[in-house]
Amino acid sequence: MKKELLTYLYNKIIPIYRHFDDAHQMDQVEKVIENSIEIAKPYDVNDDMVYVIACYHDIGMQFGRNDHHITGGLFLYNDETLKKYFTEEQRQMMKEAVEDHRASKDEPPRSIYGKIIAEADRDIDVDIVISRTIQFGFKHYFDLDEEEHIERAYQHIKEKYGPKGYLKLWLETKKNRDGLNEIHRLLDDSIAMKKLISSHYKKIKNK
Repeated sequence: MKKELLTYLYNKIIPIYRHFDDAHQMDQVEKVIENSIEIAKPYDVNDDMVYVIACYHDIGMQFGRNDHHITGGLFLYNDETLKKYFTEEQRQMMKEAVEDHRASKDEPPRSIYGKIIAEADRDIDVDIVISRTIQFGFKHYFDLDEEEHIERAYQHIKEKYGPKGYLKLWLETKKNRDGLNEIHRLLDDSIAMKKLISSHYKKIKNK
């Protein structure tokens, strides 16, 4: 990747994440970049496109959460700086990848780029999933007490990551498959799972 483009991404784009909730901060986008690069290795793809998609995948959060995948894709496509480095066809493909990364989508992503960013954004690790769920709860459900936060987190994780959850894996990576299996195992024991959620709740609240 050209130095000028990398400088732009780290000086102008990634810092925007500082304004988002604790579950969508700069460390999260940097982790998604890392995951994307690793997942993309076996595939014949443009590495610069993979990197840029990861940088912009949640950038639409600045316009609201509900449609962030749509607004984020449009933000990428219309970025004047990116027009200097990528063709219109490439920007359209990157736009579609951002649009397709959302976990609640029923249809598979339209390209391998969409599948890579969807998989990279999952980052299915039990501790990460619980922490991000609690952080989101603190930001958006600030009127809940501890018990209600724990129950909300448990139900969300079950609805999203459970055996009948809406999250789908479009590429098979060992890390995410193992993480999903571990969450399924924990969900089978609601007492143990809520105890683990409670531990994360106290740790985050006392920071």
